[in-house]
Amino acid sequence: MNVVDTIIKKRDGKELTAAEINDFIRGYTDGRIPDYQASAFLMAVLCRGMTDRETADLTMAIAHSGEIISLTGIVDTAVDKHSTGGVGDKTTLIVQPIVTACGVPVAKMSGRGLGFSGGTIDKLESVPNIKLDLSKEAFLAQLKRYHTVLSGQSADLAPADGMLYALRDVTGTVPALPLIASSIMSKKIAAGTQTILLDVKVGVGAFMDTIEKARHLAEVMVAIGDHVGRKVYAELTDMNQPLGSAVGNILEVKEVIAFLKGEPVPADIYEHCVESSAILLEMAGAAKDRNDAENQVKKALASGAAFESLKKLVEVQGGDSAYLDHPEKFPRAPIVREVLADRGGYVHEINARTVGETSVSLDAGRVKKSDSIDHRVGILVHQKVGDFVEKGAPLFTIHANSEEKFNRAVTNLLSAVRIEAEKCEPLPQFYGLVTGANEKA
Repeated sequence: MNVVDTIIKKRDGKELTAAEINDFIRGYTDGRIPDYQASAFLMAVLCRGMTDRETADLTMAIAHSGEIISLTGIVDTAVDKHSTGGVGDKTTLIVQPIVTACGVPVAKMSGRGLGFSGGTIDKLESVPNIKLDLSKEAFLAQLKRYHTVLSGQSADLAPADGMLYALRDVTGTVPALPLIASSIMSKKIAAGTQTILLDVKVGVGAFMDTIEKARHLAEVMVAIGDHVGRKVYAELTDMNQPLGSAVGNILEVKEVIAFLKGEPVPADIYEHCVESSAILLEMAGAAKDRNDAENQVKKALASGAAFESLKKLVEVQGGDSAYLDHPEKFPRAPIVREVLADRGGYVHEINARTVGETSVSLDAGRVKKSDSIDHRVGILVHQKVGDFVEKGAPLFTIHANSEEKFNRAVTNLLSAVRIEAEKCEPLPQFYGLVTGANEKA
């Protein structure tokens, strides 16, 4: 294969064959194709796109770049939930323990942050000593014994995706639909889970900024699931404003703890996680209908079973669960200050992308692959679209590690908020549910 010919072909908007895609993925995985050529290929895909057939071929090539896990003999059924990425999206850390507390095993392979979007692995690494790089054998053994497992990508599972995932983050190619679809679905296929709920974010803080684009992505991924015999649903959810209050790793883990302990949390994160958990229970056949599923979810929360399930997950993966019982143990950023409203009125906008980018500028995310994350820093968002705020009321609390970064964050965050005298409606949480060809929503 001549990789330059493949790059040029895609650059010129031509359709690649399955053989060309397979050869490219094999070449990149085994080191014959360097990062600079892979970057050119990713940019060509971003600019020119891929057909649904090309996207399916890319997905399977990435999945088969390593081992494919079989859950046969491990558990009768296992579910997974995966988000396309958003700002303040800590739902996996809430939904997984809820669902396992309801008796349904969850096998979750997750990723790190991409661009302004936080990553589940980065967030959970806030817990001291937790191990999130499980081998295939450890992944399966934990699932079989405890019915819950959450790991980053190991070297032997979809290795091409791990390599491309990191490269996309630093080459401006994160928003490409074929790359998003193939990244998500290759991990799902490699991890062996048969029942998958995809959370496709919509809005300025998502990689799909319109409902039409998000629905297309959802339909492509659901179709890939149909093609390989997986039961896949995709919910379309709002990401025009941050989800919940916390944006940043330790701050988000603390919000997860508060949620699972029954403490007050923003209505949007509560509604989102209850709905997603209920859909997964229905998909797994563990509830007779949506009402039954939601009742099970609320019972698991009220009884404390969901919180205990999170503690168990942390403990069996080596983490110090005392931080869950006593979240005040988490380290605190040296600078913690509020940003106040300079006028009263109704909140018409809290731009999720600006908030996410500001969080990255505080060191809660990465600009390049080699960057380290400061788990202490981030932003608390105190208002939602539709809220009335008085002049001088807190809009944000910034957790920063330097005065310079704090001051820059204040300017950025004030630009993210629009307050008007006229009332406005709250943003919806859900825009629909996409199911497989033989399923009913």
